[in-house]
Amino acid sequence: MVPRAGFEPARAEAQRILSQQSLAKLLNKLSVSELVELSKLSKSYISQVKHSRRPPSERLLNALQQFSNKGNKGNGAEIVRGVDLFLKSRREGLSRRTIDGFYRVYLVKAIPVLGLTPTPKAMNAFLGSLSCSDSGKHAYFRALRAFYRWLYSPRSGFNLRPDSNPISLIDPPKIPKLILPSLSRGQVELLIEKAHHVRDKAIVCLFAESGLRLSELVNIKLKDIDWELRIIRVLGKGKKEGYSPFGSLTEHYLKLWLAEYKPKPQQHIWDIGAWGVTAMLDRLRQETGLPCNPHTFRRTFACLLRKAGVDTMTIKDLGRWESLEMVQRYTRSLTFEDCMKHYKAPLSEAL
Repeated sequence: MVPRAGFEPARAEAQRILSQQSLAKLLNKLSVSELVELSKLSKSYISQVKHSRRPPSERLLNALQQFSNKGNKGNGAEIVRGVDLFLKSRREGLSRRTIDGFYRVYLVKAIPVLGLTPTPKAMNAFLGSLSCSDSGKHAYFRALRAFYRWLYSPRSGFNLRPDSNPISLIDPPKIPKLILPSLSRGQVELLIEKAHHVRDKAIVCLFAESGLRLSELVNIKLKDIDWELRIIRVLGKGKKEGYSPFGSLTEHYLKLWLAEYKPKPQQHIWDIGAWGVTAMLDRLRQETGLPCNPHTFRRTFACLLRKAGVDTMTIKDLGRWESLEMVQRYTRSLTFEDCMKHYKAPLSEAL
């Protein structure tokens, strides 16, 4: 960019800095709206600068320099520090699996590309460039939303204004509302029959009758079980204590297994952990061809209760869901099945 003659000497230094190739290129590359958002200067002033009718102010140059240093690509050390501090801030109330398997996985891929102070346009472009599924893009968005909300809050220590948070201007990617797989009572009974060991039968039965999450199931101790009320005390998501019910069939297999394993009251009741349970369920899936994983059983728990006439609010409380939305999502297939009971083909029935 070549400045017009007649500008005061005080602006000469600013113009010299802008003449550096990187900042000049950046000024030409960014739109007027992006520059306004970046520098908080007026649109008319930015337009005049871009058309060489006015020289760039020190405020604009500083904003461009900051954007160049740690904008779209970011300062590597600061990015690493930001992500690490964010992950440490999540440790209270979240499992290691959520921190490492969700937040870390997505952020270490996204933040080096976006940087600490991206524009909304850059964030939309990044999400649009992803080749993963719509659900994967939504997962990236959720991780980024949590990160930037923390980063632009006072507790992060990065001194970024909350009202400048770019994620607040981004709409979440839409995800398809699929009918998620669940099991019928007969299919659960088949899985119990095919299970090789009484322990495995107890696990399958407990999953289906209690709606437990995998982390909750593997951490059950003998002292947590109330046999009289048939409930188990669990520590759920966010370290929230709650109770989960079970039925007589689960009680039968649990007592058979515990008589064999003989754990002490303070010990876990299983001789395998999360990976062992997952591997066992995967073997059952291969042998039966049925969907068989912890979350399928959690959906099955909701669907079987709904089929039995239990209302969604009660199911939410029994399964310790935060909102009705997830229960309704899990039981969408049942709504269609109920409608089909009353369906009469308008043309065929008239024949």
